[in-house]
Amino acid sequence: MGNTKAKRSLSIVHFLCLVSALYWADGVLAHDPDLAEIEVPEVSVVAERPVAASSQQFIPDKEIVLQPQGRPAQLLRLIPGFVAIEHSGGAGKADQYFLRGFDADHGTDVAFFMDSMPINLRTHAHGQGYADLNFIIPETIVGLDVHKGSYMPEFGDFATAGAVNFKTRDVVREGMIQGAGGEYQTQRYVLMFSPTKERVRTIVAAEGYYTNGPYLNDNQYHRANVFGKATTNLTGRDELSLQATFLQSRWDGSGEIPFRAVTMRGLNRFGSIDPTEGGNTLRSTGQLNYHYDTTTNGEFFANAYGQYYRLDLFTNFTFFLNDPVNGDGFAQFDRRAIYGGDLGYKQRTEVLGIPIIGTVGFQTRTDDIRLRLGTQRARIPTGTTVDSQVSQVSYSPFVKAEAEPFPWMRLAGGVRSEFLTFNVTNRCLTCTEQPSGTTTSSIVLPKMSITLGPWARTEFFLNYGEGFHSNDARSAVTSSTSPLARGRTYEVGIRSRPWGPEGLEVIATAWRLDLQSELVFVGDEGTTEIRGASRRQGVEVAVRGQIWGPLYVNGSFTWTHAEFRNGDAIPLAPEFTAYGAAILQWPEGLTSQLQATYLGVRPLIEDRSIKSPSWITFDLSERYRVPVKLPHGRLEAFLFIQNLFNTKWEQAIFAFDSRLRNEPTGVTDIHFVPGNPRTVMGGLAWYF
Repeated sequence: MGNTKAKRSLSIVHFLCLVSALYWADGVLAHDPDLAEIEVPEVSVVAERPVAASSQQFIPDKEIVLQPQGRPAQLLRLIPGFVAIEHSGGAGKADQYFLRGFDADHGTDVAFFMDSMPINLRTHAHGQGYADLNFIIPETIVGLDVHKGSYMPEFGDFATAGAVNFKTRDVVREGMIQGAGGEYQTQRYVLMFSPTKERVRTIVAAEGYYTNGPYLNDNQYHRANVFGKATTNLTGRDELSLQATFLQSRWDGSGEIPFRAVTMRGLNRFGSIDPTEGGNTLRSTGQLNYHYDTTTNGEFFANAYGQYYRLDLFTNFTFFLNDPVNGDGFAQFDRRAIYGGDLGYKQRTEVLGIPIIGTVGFQTRTDDIRLRLGTQRARIPTGTTVDSQVSQVSYSPFVKAEAEPFPWMRLAGGVRSEFLTFNVTNRCLTCTEQPSGTTTSSIVLPKMSITLGPWARTEFFLNYGEGFHSNDARSAVTSSTSPLARGRTYEVGIRSRPWGPEGLEVIATAWRLDLQSELVFVGDEGTTEIRGASRRQGVEVAVRGQIWGPLYVNGSFTWTHAEFRNGDAIPLAPEFTAYGAAILQWPEGLTSQLQATYLGVRPLIEDRSIKSPSWITFDLSERYRVPVKLPHGRLEAFLFIQNLFNTKWEQAIFAFDSRLRNEPTGVTDIHFVPGNPRTVMGGLAWYF
């Protein structure tokens, strides 16, 4: 889509919204069955009461619907302590994720799933564990399953800080056609409906999105998404689900700019040093989920998936540091096929009168990857430095047991084993120094959880678990590093409703995570380097629930101390984060939400001599059920105002050497992506 199409504005129905002063508390929305009724197409989900950590939660769709829908990653801020920001002045890449003292970059230490299908990409051209969520249409999500730490045997690679599973709908009660538009030529269109709802339950959704962003170099970012799912019961005891997704997007980026270019050379904050940055990507997925309930309280489950992925990325971090004539632009290309699945059996029984649930499962995954890295100028390749063919396969058996020996005690434990093979072939005839070879590695990961209570409407949790992230296969086949980095996580916490079952819920968690090996971003190469062992520890406090009548609040505050075991700071690791939201259900169909997100000061280098500034932004969301009688269906108007007070802030921020044109040598400087200014977006949705 070019500039001509971008300038076609969307006709929007304007409406007047009254907003009262809303109380907000630091934190994140969590699952509350008594949350204000918001009219969205949804289905009921019934789940077993989990044996869990205090930090585990389920976030339902009635909270998701109030989030701005331009970036699917914005849903993640509903998770206490989770911050996701745009990485390089272009909306098409994976976001930068922060959780529990991790700058997880694009996903290295946070595992993402969609209906249990893994999203993170191993041995990715741009970053280990790369997790681009832009193939997700937020309206298709019925809820987020959030598991912090490494306490669940079902989760493996990258699930060190935590795991997030996006659960999709089987059917929608109402179809929806939605159109929205706003500043910077932003437009978004969504279609979602269920052709059948009885014996075969189906859902189809499509999304089109375009924005230029606030940058002087227009993003010209367009995204097209399609989602389809069919669910049926072959017998009275089973369920079979088939689903598929397709994403195609392209964008122009503005890149990270150095502070000295703004303060000394007059570059606009939303300007660019190399306006040729950008890229395009494609992802298609197919998935089958099946489970069968036996007559003896057992359940057999089997899941399979396949994916095809493509990325072309053009970047320039250091400008003219290495090549004063042509610049330091480089290109990264990733092509891969992914296929895998899992199967297992769960049995509910009693032993000596004690209810027990036992699960045994096996997961496998194969990534067939072609990776290329080379120099480029204005997106024209000028050389090749890496051209590798990679095959990475994992085999992961696990067992899990849950028991309730007393009404006031629940126990859960298990063990997961990982066996990975790495095979790397160097296809670059002129890059003889690039790694090539084969290796294998394995790891055994024990898990344990204890829940005590409730007493006085309070439960106590104690958890221990071991997780890991795999390293890039090209590093794994060398003898310089361990292919798998083990993480040990400890956690104690409480969950309480001191003012009654309908009142506020208070959650407090203290945790520690010891990681065997860090991956640290290297700005002048656009890659990561493997560092030594680290320790993170912290506290999370969250509240949620009804304050008064139609007013609900949810908020959290997190503190984390993160450092290498030698005492050095871990670059980019946040110390303080906070999130607050207040939801007010007005009469006559109006729902208002005021949100605030805070990210504290972070060290940018190991000796802590350079730090990033903190920032806080406020967002306002309004949804209004239009009182217009239609022959079929109903209308809903909505308005999102992001960065309500027009705060000047920086999103992604790094410290490294770069060189501007006509500078004699490289300069160590802070490089940043400016946060979006106040941005207004609104539209109409027709539910039919």
